Amino acid sequence: MKKNQDVAADPYSDAMTIALYALAPRAKSRAELHAHLLKRGCESEIAASVLDSLELQGLLNDLEFAKIWTESRQRQKKLSKRTIAQELRTKGVSQDIIDEVIDEVDEDLEYQMAFELAERKFRSCSHLDSEVVYRRVHSVLARKGFSHSITQQIMRELLAS
Repeated sequence: MKKNQDVAADPYSDAMTIALYALAPRAKSRAELHAHLLKRGCESEIAASVLDSLELQGLLNDLEFAKIWTESRQRQKKLSKRTIAQELRTKGVSQDIIDEVIDEVDEDLEYQMAFELAERKFRSCSHLDSEVVYRRVHSVLARKGFSHSITQQIMRELLAS
């Protein structure tokens, strides 16, 4: 037997190693991790088996992932529930889980977050023409996924103060 002769690797172990390395930087949804394993050349059945094993070990949980993702995106990026729900959809989280997590988001907290974001933008451009101020504040809130009605309400409050 040659020293450099390759030993046939166990595909399950390889897939598990790939999955664990993928989970190290941040949590992922089951669909995200499945796509990653397929992209790395794992067979679909082996990938599913690895994902089932990770779920049993508590290392893969779409509900926990969605909760962490929602909290993080609200805190760091100041995103609306609507935008976060769309992000979770693109990550392959089921609609039932998305609905459950989004329902837990406090409406008042979301409004307060939008108001603070708008107020900061308002202060930076309040010396400009009112149409320009409105457009800029509206744009920043729209990019974060807040509805037109919330934007209107916030603008009324900002202009009244």
